[in-house]
Amino acid sequence: MSKVKLSNVRLSFPSLFEATSFEGSKPSYKATFILDKAKDAAAIATINKAIDAEITDKWKGKLKRANLKGVCLRDGAEKSDMDGYSDKVVFISSSSSKRPPVVDKDLSPLTETDGKPYAGCYVNATIELWAQDNNFGKRINAQLRAVQFLRDGEPFGDKGANPEEEFSKVEDTDNVL
Repeated sequence: MSKVKLSNVRLSFPSLFEATSFEGSKPSYKATFILDKAKDAAAIATINKAIDAEITDKWKGKLKRANLKGVCLRDGAEKSDMDGYSDKVVFISSSSSKRPPVVDKDLSPLTETDGKPYAGCYVNATIELWAQDNNFGKRINAQLRAVQFLRDGEPFGDKGANPEEEFSKVEDTDNVL
């Protein structure tokens, strides 16, 4: 396994305080981290080297990255219709069966009631890359190890409804039952 530290990245789809499941899968803690292709180029190169090392270690050069069922590092263009995602970013999805430590800038533990971290904020995180080879396929996954809240950012999905787009003006409400 290759441990990687992510610094000053955006947090997306966090499930850090309560395990969730998808389509009958085992409940797990999850987080997706968004990296800017230009600003985070060195970190992306480090992640790619770690992915290649996992492939080489697991399959001894007999399997190419293109032949894997999936890799946890993906292009942001895949989700360009969502807040924070575009062709200018990559994202890495991670999960863990154990609740990861979640701390503030000063390393004090955070709880869900603290309201942070949240989707759209900036965090530091550690993940561990590992190779999967089972009946679900051959892939490279990321295990979520720990998350540190770093700073606020524009929350994702927090735009709310625009009443002018939802309703029309009502002139007389006396005749409405």
